[in-house]
Amino acid sequence: MALGGGTWVAQNKVLPGAYINFQSLAAASATLSDRGYAAIALATDWGASDKIVEVTSGDFQKYSQQIFGYSYDNEALKPLRDLFANAKTVYFYRLNSGGTKASCTYATAKYEGVRGNDLTIVIAKNVDNTDMYDVSTVLGTSTVETQTVSTAKELVDNDYVVFDTGADLAVTAGTPLEGGENGSTDGESHQKFLDLIEKYSFNAIGCVSTEDTIKKLYVNFCKRLRDEMGIKFQCVVQDYAADYEGVVNVKNEVSDGETTADLVYWVTGVIAGTAVNKSALNKVYDGEYTVNVDYTQSQLEAAIKAGEFVLHQVGDDIRVLMDINSLTTTSDTKGDVFKDNQTIRVCDQIGNDIAVLFNEKYLGVVPNDESGRISLWSDIVSHHNQLQTIRAIEGFEDTDVVVEQGLTKKAVVVTDAITVVNTMEKLYMTVTIS
Repeated sequence: MALGGGTWVAQNKVLPGAYINFQSLAAASATLSDRGYAAIALATDWGASDKIVEVTSGDFQKYSQQIFGYSYDNEALKPLRDLFANAKTVYFYRLNSGGTKASCTYATAKYEGVRGNDLTIVIAKNVDNTDMYDVSTVLGTSTVETQTVSTAKELVDNDYVVFDTGADLAVTAGTPLEGGENGSTDGESHQKFLDLIEKYSFNAIGCVSTEDTIKKLYVNFCKRLRDEMGIKFQCVVQDYAADYEGVVNVKNEVSDGETTADLVYWVTGVIAGTAVNKSALNKVYDGEYTVNVDYTQSQLEAAIKAGEFVLHQVGDDIRVLMDINSLTTTSDTKGDVFKDNQTIRVCDQIGNDIAVLFNEKYLGVVPNDESGRISLWSDIVSHHNQLQTIRAIEGFEDTDVVVEQGLTKKAVVVTDAITVVNTMEKLYMTVTIS
């Protein structure tokens, strides 16, 4: 007689045998997600078009020339060095797509843009075998690649050019690529970026435009995703009073950038990269721009009341005055505590983490019975205990989380209460002398 076997759902098998289920561990767990993810769109002279490009801080240091067309220390990449001073991973979008690729008899630039005009193809006879050619790709004055081939059909495309494999190779001291042009940037470019970036998860998005219509586009995008879709991040703009906890309004301008709003790069990195249990209050500006910090004491006080993120002079350093967002109008359900970005970081951490936990572990999988709700309660408590361990919240007890069935059998309702820990901000001291 054959023995029973296979998988099981209920313990109701008739035949003797081994009934074994194999399954993966749940992809989501009650752990804290990483911070340091930023998103930004900018006009560049080189790079992929019509797509989001993910770049880590390590990639930026090692491969900036392949990705952006310039070496890491080039002046053109100053805004990105400011951004990566605090961000770990950035999702980039090139605003000025639709340009023209530079080309010559032997190759076409990999990307459109004026940087392609700095490429040159140099062809020389190979010194060891005169029947072969050394074909070099030169960017500026640096040779970035050399291939030794007998005909153009053997050439392999590299990070900078696509070769014309039908060309006739001939010795040349240098054949420059020409005709490369950047595309234009407009509101539609920004909208394409926002449409694409909506699918990604990040902590902060930066808007370096000085046009109010573009700033408003970003602010409304942030509000829609935060309030209607539950996707939590903050938007960084310059000189735009949004009166909203999800928007950080940078007051300072820079005097040596492409625009006066180039400080947005650094602040976006700070907002994305500051840990959930930390504050950017009093943080030293470690970027490369000349920041306007010529403010009086009364002007700094007015900036705080106006919900402006402002840097000020402290001795030889430039520091963040207060780590606040643009919220100025408070209510019974949204008090002064929501003006502080450290509070928003904790709220966003909980919102994003619990959403991922529920969607990947519970949604459509775990029954909405007492055991299932206890499991969800346990995961939320575990998550919050981690926040308390790293001193992001305090006074948390497991009784602060209540998980109940909702109005329908498929709904679950969670009631949660936390107290956010903030860093020391003011010292009031009384000294009695006898």
